[in-house]
Amino acid sequence: MAEQAPSVAGSSDYKYEVIRDFFKSPDGEPFGLISRVAADDEDRIYVFQRRDPPVVVFDGKTGKHLASWGRGDVTDPHGLKIIGDTVYTTDRADSVAKSFTLDGKVKLALGTPGQHADTGKVENWLVERAAGPFNHPTEMILHPNGDLYVTDGYRNARVHRFAADGSLKTSWGAPGSDEGQFHLPHSIAYDDEGLLYVADRSNKRIQIFTPEGKFLSQWTGMGGPNDISRGKDGNWYIAEQEDSGDPAYCTVRDKEGNVLAKLASRHVHGIGVDSEGSIYAGMTVDRGVDKFVRVR
Repeated sequence: MAEQAPSVAGSSDYKYEVIRDFFKSPDGEPFGLISRVAADDEDRIYVFQRRDPPVVVFDGKTGKHLASWGRGDVTDPHGLKIIGDTVYTTDRADSVAKSFTLDGKVKLALGTPGQHADTGKVENWLVERAAGPFNHPTEMILHPNGDLYVTDGYRNARVHRFAADGSLKTSWGAPGSDEGQFHLPHSIAYDDEGLLYVADRSNKRIQIFTPEGKFLSQWTGMGGPNDISRGKDGNWYIAEQEDSGDPAYCTVRDKEGNVLAKLASRHVHGIGVDSEGSIYAGMTVDRGVDKFVRVR
C-alpha cells in the first residue's frame, strides 16, 4: 500500500479516500501500461498490464500480490472483464479474444492471431467500412443469455455476437456518429434486464442496445469513455478521458444514467469496482492503480 496519506474525493453519499499506486508490482519493476482492472467475486483484483506477465492478481483489501499469469497467451492486453469463474480478454494487436479460468488456463479463443478483417482506411480510429471479426478488438463479455459479445473498435466499428461454442451469430454497427453507429467502441457491459451498454469512445457517449443489437438510447455529456463496469450496487462506473479542459474522471452513474459522483483522476483507462463499492482506476500513462475507497 502507498505510504502517502490519502486525499478525499466526491461528496455526500459518494465520498472516497484516494490512495495513489495502491498495488506494487511484485517483481520490483514498474508496471506496464495498465489497460484494465477488474474484481472477481472474492474481491481479488486483476490488473491487465502491457508487459509480462500480463495478468497480476492482488487482494483488494490489503494490496497483497496473490498470483500472476498469462505469459505467452496475450501479446497486447486491452479488454478484461470477469463474469463468475471466467476472465474474458481481448488481445488488441493480435485480433484475438480469449477466455481464461481465474488461474489463467485458456478456455476459449476467438479469432486467428495476426489476421485482421478488412475495414479499409483508418483515420483517427474511424474506419472506412465495418467488417466481420476482428480488427483490433477492445473487449469481450459473457451475457446472461449464454452468448459472448465482443466490441471490435480500434480498426473496426462493430459489436459481434457469438454462441458459447465460438460460432458467430451476428454483428452490428457501422462507422459514424448516428444512432447505432460507432467511432471506436471501446468497452461493453450489461444490466439486470440484459441490455447492453457500449462505450462509444470517440463519440463521447454510452449507447444502449437490446441483446439483438437494436438501439434504444444513449448517455452523453462525458469525456470519451474508456471503460464501463457495473457494480454489485447496480451503479455504473465509467472511466472518462480528459475533455475540453476537464480532467479525466471516474464517474458513478445510477441505473438511469444520472451522475452520482465525478471523481477527478489521473488518465484512467480501466475501471473496476469491488463488493464494497471501492473503485480501482488503472492508468496507462502513469502505470499504476489508484484506489478510491468508499467512505460510509
